[in-house]
Amino acid sequence: MKPGNVLMVCLGNICRSPLAHGIFEHLLNDESVRVDSAGTANYHSGASPDIRSIATAKAHQIDISQQKARQFTRNDFEAFDYIYVMDKDNLRNVLAMAKTEGERNKVRLLLETEEVEDPYYGGPEGFDIVYKKIYTACKKILAQWNP
Repeated sequence: MKPGNVLMVCLGNICRSPLAHGIFEHLLNDESVRVDSAGTANYHSGASPDIRSIATAKAHQIDISQQKARQFTRNDFEAFDYIYVMDKDNLRNVLAMAKTEGERNKVRLLLETEEVEDPYYGGPEGFDIVYKKIYTACKKILAQWNP
């Protein structure tokens, strides 16, 4: 697996994907690779990440407060080499927009076979659990890039 531009995707782009964006960017430490995040829905377009996501990231010395939510678009297939989604619903939504096998091959679950649950309706402890899952997945991806 070679390094390339990475997009993290969840539903609203305020909880999971901003955390994944911030974690991956923090661990990557390579400005030649673009990292971004998006949501399959436009519920929160233009909004900052959820305050609980910001606080969780900040507790790990990662600042995601300047990110702004946006909706996933067809152009993202062109702009990104890897599109990691947080759950199977978003996987289906993104794959439904793909027009070619090459586009479909860019899309995968971040946790490979498991989902990153949406912590939105819970308390801060859910964000900590999500952070740990995403952090582990990002470390694994980067280890594959640099064997």
